[in-house]
Amino acid sequence: MSESNASNETNKTNKTNETSNVGAQADGQTGGQTGGRTGDRAGEQGERKVALVTGANKGIGYEIAAGLGALGWSVGVGARDEARRETAVAKLRAAGVDAFGVPLDVTDDASVTAAARLVEERTGRLDVLVNNAGITGGGPQEPTKVDPDRVRAAVETNVIGVIRVTNALLPLLRRSPSPRIVNVSSSVGSLTLQTTPGAETGPISAAYSPSKTFLNAVTVQYAKELAGTNILINAVCPGYTATDLNAFQGVRTPQQGAVSAIRLATVPDDGPTGGFFSDEGEIPW
Repeated sequence: MSESNASNETNKTNKTNETSNVGAQADGQTGGQTGGRTGDRAGEQGERKVALVTGANKGIGYEIAAGLGALGWSVGVGARDEARRETAVAKLRAAGVDAFGVPLDVTDDASVTAAARLVEERTGRLDVLVNNAGITGGGPQEPTKVDPDRVRAAVETNVIGVIRVTNALLPLLRRSPSPRIVNVSSSVGSLTLQTTPGAETGPISAAYSPSKTFLNAVTVQYAKELAGTNILINAVCPGYTATDLNAFQGVRTPQQGAVSAIRLATVPDDGPTGGFFSDEGEIPW
């Protein structure tokens, strides 16, 4: 199962200047070269910013970590697999990134609690959480054929895992002067696009796509609860990106898929919250 490009309907969405700033490409750069404003660079605000990216040992998650690290941030590489996690950390460090490994299984309470403790002991706070870890749930996923266990697995990782990690890290995010949460979703979770004839929404799915719809809804509820605080939370679609999630069939590179997440992680204090974005701008719910 793969993430789908947002349809042309997305491009027709009326965008505010705020939305356009979020959706715009960073001067044509991607991945590790993608930056925010100069004020996001470490040292210019007196201390290094700290980010945690889940599922960061490969693909889009790795490139998000690389992009934030290129800004001079300290980046936690959250991943279950120890070998892949440490390989990713070594690769990032070789590229000059202040990276550190965070053993993390988003479906396990004890693992998430331990990850939060590790980040606190190492950095004392968290500026950005990127909830990138996700699964498709496997196939088949047609509603009349899907195994309920596949639906349960997709929701456990893609939704409950995000809630579990976010709530565990919130105390550390609250210590940041400008905390950001980015939930990696997909345009296939857009009910507007799913019900628009001719829109690109991927295969019929009773597990993966609905789990992303659920994630979008949860993102909105977090934004409502956190309104009035300095925490900004948004969902992002990386586009149809070539990763092992879709057997590398996507048309975008992981570096390109990371662009919007990096920009949402570095939006200014007056940036959007409770939104759903891609490179092209805002995606309809």
